[in-house]
This record gives sequence, C-alpha cells and structure tokens, in this order.
Amino acid sequence: MAGIYFHIPFCKRICAYCDFYKSGDLRRMGAVAEAMHRELDARRDYLRGEPLHTRYFGGGTPSLCPPELLGGLLEHTARLFDCSQVEETTLEANPDDLTPEYLAALRRLGIDRLSIGVQSFDDDCLRLLNRRHTAAQAVEAIRNARRAGFGNLTLDLIFGIPGFGGDSLHRTLDIALETGVEHISAYHLTVESNTAFGRRMAQGRFTPVDETVSEEEFLEVHDRLTAAGYEHYEVSNFARPGFRARHNAAYWHGVRYLGIGPAAHSFDGGERHWNPSSVERYIEGAPAENETLTDRDRYNEYVMTRLRTAEGIDLGETADLFGSARAARIPEAVRPWTESGTVEIRGSRVAVPPRRMLLSDAVIETLFET
Repeated sequence: MAGIYFHIPFCKRICAYCDFYKSGDLRRMGAVAEAMHRELDARRDYLRGEPLHTRYFGGGTPSLCPPELLGGLLEHTARLFDCSQVEETTLEANPDDLTPEYLAALRRLGIDRLSIGVQSFDDDCLRLLNRRHTAAQAVEAIRNARRAGFGNLTLDLIFGIPGFGGDSLHRTLDIALETGVEHISAYHLTVESNTAFGRRMAQGRFTPVDETVSEEEFLEVHDRLTAAGYEHYEVSNFARPGFRARHNAAYWHGVRYLGIGPAAHSFDGGERHWNPSSVERYIEGAPAENETLTDRDRYNEYVMTRLRTAEGIDLGETADLFGSARAARIPEAVRPWTESGTVEIRGSRVAVPPRRMLLSDAVIETLFET
C-alpha cells in the first residue's frame, strides 16, 4: 500500500502560528498546477507499482482550488497509478470555503473526507490566530458538509493558546462534540521563530503558556474526548471507532508515499525527497533534494513515530527490523519512565499511555541513538 500527497501552498490570509510553506500569491495557482502535472509524469515509477490506498490534498488551503483543478490532478493520478484500492481521499479546507455548491462538486470528484481547519470556536481566539472564519461559519460548514453527504469529517483544534484555556477551551470542546464529527486532531500551539507569534515573542509581546497549563489543557482535551467515545490513538489525534486517519498512519508506520507540489516530501522506503519550498523554483522545475536514511536514522524514526501512537513499540518487530540487541536495550532504557508510570510494558509492547502522551517526546529522546 502507498499514499499520495498534493501540497497546495496558497492562502488568502497567513495564520499567526503557521510554520508550513505557503504563498499568498493566488495568481500562480494555475502555473503550480501545471508543474504538479509534470511532476506526476516524471515520478510515475516512484511507488514501484504499489497501489494507492490514500490520496490527500494538504496545504496551505486546498479548498481555494477550483474543482476542475482538483479533479484534473485526481484524474491524472488515476492514469498513472493503481487507484482501485483507494480507501480515503482527503481535502483540507477552511470553513468559509465550504459552500453547498463547492461541497457538492467535491463529492462528485470522489473526495470523501474533509479536514476542516476550525482551530477554535471562540471568535476572539480566531482573531488572535488571524483565521478568516468565525465560529458560526465553522458550525455552518460542518452542517453543509453533512447535507452534502460527507460521512467522514475531522476538525483541527489548537489548545495551549495564551488567554484561551479555561472556559474558552471548554466551550470549543463542547461545540466540537456537539457536531458529532468522526475525528478530531487537537494540537498544542507551537511557537516557531518564522511566524507572527514567533516574531512577537522575540519582541516580548507574546508569552507561551507554561508547562503546568500545557498539561492541564492536554488532560482536559484527552478526558473530554475519550469520555465522549473517541479513541486517543496518537499524540494529537482522536477518532471514533473505524475512523482513524488512514493517510497520516502511513507516515507513522513507514509506508511509501509520494508528495507532489512545492515543499512536498516523499519517502520510498529508503530515501526521503523534498521539493523546493518556493513556488517560483518549483514552477521552473528545480530538482528535489534527497537524503538516504542510515540504519540509525531508520531506527530513530521508528522509535519516534511508534511512541507517539497508542500501540507503541513492538519489541518483536524491533528485533526483526533492527536487531535483537537494540530491542533488548529498550526496556532497560525506559525503566525510569516505567517506574513513574509514563511508559507501560505489556508483553512485547512498550507504549506511552495516551493520558501521558504529552511526555512522549522526552521518552523518545531517551531511546534516540546519536
């Protein structure tokens, strides 16, 4: 199985927290789409004949794309790759783009899952984040998607936003649960230096929440969503039974995927490739960069991705992939974490319980090989 990712870098407005590659020049969308078609042709053999199981439009703001552009990429993909086993086709969307007409067009294209960038149901918080929708528009977008026949919706939420925990976070979770969506991704705000928040922090005008607040808000998100029947299956992801994000799971489990578009990343099982983070250079056909993963790199990535999931590390699989000596070292290396209850060992499984996943990065560092 394999996946394909289309990076649509265009945005009407730049969010204050966003660290992904993006461009506000929507006039280049057509030229980028043409370059994406060329890249599809050039990389038709990248997945070595493996059938596609997932297709994903990310960004940026893919919902800015006219249906004809999205449909053209899907049709081209179907000519080059085996799409007979596709289980999930996702489009990331801003709520204010999801009109009934647009949603109907997406359904006709075969897009069956929407990832809606809500972030918060608090209008003051949305203004701080520099989002271009309101809470009411987000609720209406979800209703419109249901009316259009979408039965697999995920919402993106952000917590750890200074001044918007407490009642604000509680209301956001209340409304998110009332919508009945199948999946919720809840991310802790990370302040990166090349964002508006990062620049304000450097000027002393923005202060991130402290660790105590981070943990309190993480636990509120975990407790509220799991009590409502969602499975906390990855650090930032919660799903109703049967609705885990299939495309993202490919990243966590070492599955091959092809990334098309500016700044898109690909993985063929042994090498990583990434396109230039520049619309202009991508249109000109600048080559992708690449990195061959060493045995140590693959082990570190395995540890990092597995310990961010509820299943954790399987020591038998670890021994098969990386040798019995490495597998044998893991239980001893995490002993301090098991004694504190942050890591559990059950049979051959070593995992961070979902309620403690905020600490998973610290556990991962314990096992990294340098």
